[in-house]
Amino acid sequence: MWFRRMAIEKESPEEFGYEKIVYNLAESSVPDQPLELFVNANSLKKLLLSYGPHGGNEELREIIASHYPNISGEDVLVTNGAAEALFVVEATLLKPGDEVVVLHPNYPSNYEVPKSLGCNEKLLSLRFEKNFELDMDELRSLISPNTKLVSITYPNNPTGAMISEDELKEILELVEECGCYLLMDETYRELSYQKKLPSAASLSHHAISVSSLSKAYGTPGIRIGWLLTQDRGLMKQFIATKEQINICNSVVDELIALQVLKREELLKKNIEHVKRNLKIVEEWIEEEELVEWIPPKSGAVCFPRIKKTAGVITPQFYSILRKKYRTFLAPGHWFNMDDLYFRLGFGWPSEEELEQGLKNVSKALREAK
Repeated sequence: MWFRRMAIEKESPEEFGYEKIVYNLAESSVPDQPLELFVNANSLKKLLLSYGPHGGNEELREIIASHYPNISGEDVLVTNGAAEALFVVEATLLKPGDEVVVLHPNYPSNYEVPKSLGCNEKLLSLRFEKNFELDMDELRSLISPNTKLVSITYPNNPTGAMISEDELKEILELVEECGCYLLMDETYRELSYQKKLPSAASLSHHAISVSSLSKAYGTPGIRIGWLLTQDRGLMKQFIATKEQINICNSVVDELIALQVLKREELLKKNIEHVKRNLKIVEEWIEEEELVEWIPPKSGAVCFPRIKKTAGVITPQFYSILRKKYRTFLAPGHWFNMDDLYFRLGFGWPSEEELEQGLKNVSKALREAK
């Protein structure tokens, strides 16, 4: 199955214009953090604005590695956000005609980049009717001797679905038997409500893990992400690919990232905020008869669905919501899904903003019939 390419960036909150949005329920992260939490003017004055190490600031690589068992600083490549990490992996490993198994729905880069490289994509579907649970039998049927990469995202964006540690280990056994690689997008791993899933790269040399400081830490503006692999030969290839994109990261951003990762209390505060807001969404769903959902198991997003029997005209709904109520949701087509679905980001707004935004959604649903 081939998707039509969607230019969704022009619809993103930052491109649409934050000044036009009062209730932003489309963001997929926690609240953005101010710079003053991490650095001051004096700490930046003496920073030499030179090229940095191509693999990333060495201290930063070490502190990232300290968050994962079996991972050292040499197993970390610091990138310009998780988006660049995904691109580096796929551009390094894939060529036209290669077979890729991709979880769907997913962060769009995970299937747009392989498609742009001319790969043969097979979709591993998460279905609402099956509670967005991973079908291991379907995964087995999709993997073949020609498979070069299996690409999954857990905790999942946009559904908030999760897999168990046993399921992750079973997936790793499958890719090891096939001789291919697992690309695991773990951007929301730190926003797990219970025990965190082990990082895939810490469990197998056939796994590459990707994460960033954007979603769980609330610092997307510094554009710092990373990839992990225990395969040192593969790491050399990844660095060579990154060098052709931007040589190295911003030394300013890497300095800020170091301070972000040293603020251990930040994650605790963000998780508590996400959990409080999730309760607000749960209460709204219980009362909103036009919408149904599969509750998220981790992360800061969920993927409700307008009931097919509700009679809502979806283009009209999103238009009313944005123009009349200045409220923003991520429509299903961002993820190549029907617009009856929408990604609801409950981690970014304040409790008051979330409550009013959800009231606006209910009003717009009824006005779009």
